[in-house]
Amino acid sequence: MSDFAIKVRNEEPVRVLELKGYLDAHTAPKLEETFQDLIDKGSHNIVVNCRDLSYISSAGLGVFMAFVEDLREKQGDIKFSNMSEKVFNVFDLLGFPLLYEIFKDEQAAIEKFSNKETE
Repeated sequence: MSDFAIKVRNEEPVRVLELKGYLDAHTAPKLEETFQDLIDKGSHNIVVNCRDLSYISSAGLGVFMAFVEDLREKQGDIKFSNMSEKVFNVFDLLGFPLLYEIFKDEQAAIEKFSNKETE
């Protein structure tokens, strides 16, 4: 069984998802449920902190693709932070840096949402 955990924090106007462990076909449904719950509750600005994410598969990446269009239609988005080189290489291989903003640290990603509101 894959080890995976999600911690959700409120950093107004953003929800931060801290991912830990292995995000793969077995654990992706847990992330899907979290995204759906956030959207249902009106949270559309999401930062995914990947500091403790050890591994991501194409199934894990598919979760982000499944929800980003809905979030953007609601004037929200998904931004990523704190990726290890190993995880970034998977994102990069599939062209994700062209689709999503990726930040070195979480605070920069949160501030990007805050700046958007004042533009």
